[in-house]
Amino acid sequence: MGYYVSVEPNVKVYVEDLNPKGKKTIVFLHGWPGSHKLFEYQFDQLPKHGYRCIGIDMRGFGDSDKPYEGYGYDRLSDDVRCVVDALKLHDFTLAGHSTGGAIAIRYMARHRGHGVSKLALFAAAAPSLVKRPNFPYGLEKEEVIKLIQGTYADRPKMLRDFGDIFFFQHITQAFSDWVFDLGLQAAGWSTAAIAKTWLAEVLFYDLGTIEVPTLIIHGIHDKVVPFTLGKVQEQCIKNSKLIPFKFSGHGTFYDQKDKFNEELMKFIEE
Repeated sequence: MGYYVSVEPNVKVYVEDLNPKGKKTIVFLHGWPGSHKLFEYQFDQLPKHGYRCIGIDMRGFGDSDKPYEGYGYDRLSDDVRCVVDALKLHDFTLAGHSTGGAIAIRYMARHRGHGVSKLALFAAAAPSLVKRPNFPYGLEKEEVIKLIQGTYADRPKMLRDFGDIFFFQHITQAFSDWVFDLGLQAAGWSTAAIAKTWLAEVLFYDLGTIEVPTLIIHGIHDKVVPFTLGKVQEQCIKNSKLIPFKFSGHGTFYDQKDKFNEELMKFIEE
């Protein structure tokens, strides 16, 4: 079931809602520059086990509206809150990949974890995706600037290059093309705006506000969000557990999809 939720005047986000009568709910927040469709191999399986799976396309991406503004973590977490309220969700697991993980963390701090009983982070871009004077982990600032420049100069090439480092396991050319097409569905301006948000925002404070049980899944071969960031998250989030994925890169949800689904279900059922 797919529908739109209004998050601001003249701005609607697309929501995919599978198995609405499921016993437990998982809200998935995708990473840059994809859409909820990146979680296809979770949506294929988890409803079979009784889960309600909700995927939100962030503004600017997938099938959502693509306004020119509103790409800071505060506004993006407010968009999630609008969906949570519109669907009257409670006692759900909030699950975020990469930038979606950063948005989930900001949601926990800004909205005091409204409705969330558990948090799952997959290669979350937190507390900072780029290295800073007091934070020696993450990407070099120049790497992100290159992504922004590439978005404005030749977005298809930037997306193809980014896709080449996304997974650790071998993927077919057809699958690579599919992921590439998901990135093309985004607007160029929103693709660049999120990358600028990585440069501007940090989530050090936010991590310390999280009270719910938290699962951290991170591929040790991640070339987008270095594995070290997963370790930092585990140190900063009180009730958290890091599970290293030894045969995964950034896309743990596909590199080791069976293990990914098993660990997520196990965590929810604990």
